[in-house]
Amino acid sequence: MLNLKYLACGLLFFVSFQTVLAQLGFSHELGVIAGPLQFRSDFGVSDNSETNFGNSGFGVGVVHYLNFAYRADCNCYTTDTYFNDHFKLRNELSYNKTNLEHLGRWVDPSKTSVEAQQLRGHKGIAENLDIGTQLEFFPLSIRSFQAFGYRFAPFASLGVHYTYFTPEVSTTYANPDPTAVGDVTDPSNFYSAWEPGSVDASPGSTFSIVTGAGVRYKLDKLSDLMLDFRFQYYFSDWVDGLNHQLESNKHNDWLVWVNIGYIYYLN
Repeated sequence: MLNLKYLACGLLFFVSFQTVLAQLGFSHELGVIAGPLQFRSDFGVSDNSETNFGNSGFGVGVVHYLNFAYRADCNCYTTDTYFNDHFKLRNELSYNKTNLEHLGRWVDPSKTSVEAQQLRGHKGIAENLDIGTQLEFFPLSIRSFQAFGYRFAPFASLGVHYTYFTPEVSTTYANPDPTAVGDVTDPSNFYSAWEPGSVDASPGSTFSIVTGAGVRYKLDKLSDLMLDFRFQYYFSDWVDGLNHQLESNKHNDWLVWVNIGYIYYLN
């Protein structure tokens, strides 16, 4: 499970950051997001639909937006520039969790080798706490959207997140060799083609690139619904607790997340 100390530090940083932003005079939006995700890792077969749908999880988060088109201190619009009318700054604190297992042809029931048994017995959990910032671009006017000029406002985003990960590893396979340790610290319980040290459930941290696209729907003057499709690429291959370093392992861990959000305008 995630260490509560790191969660508390993340929340404190998030609240402090919002306090600083509040002094700038721009208007603010606060929301919640939640939805399913696919965690693409070293578990299973790359680009295999059974693996991708089988290794699916869920994420939730809190988001804050800095709206440059409106000023809270004077209850008026800002200077009409392209940036103010087409960009928002999104700050986020989110959490996601995915149960992982090896799926695909290498663990088909017809496979009875020791290697197949090792893969079938190997399970994992990817559990991540994220905090970061994205810049969102709205091709249509933000002012017109707020004034009900149209109900839908598409957007694209790009940003950087910091992730604290706490993976978990387990296996039901036990090496029959009486000299084996017989637990997850023993490499002989895992796929024999992997190098020793390929399985490591130590907690750690990394940065990631986050990009996505979505759309907002105007509910009323002070609230929107949001649909957001995200791609997140980590700068580490240990987020899932597995880095088998075979030739097929060409990428670090990454995920795709479809979330639905509710956004409320504070000013």
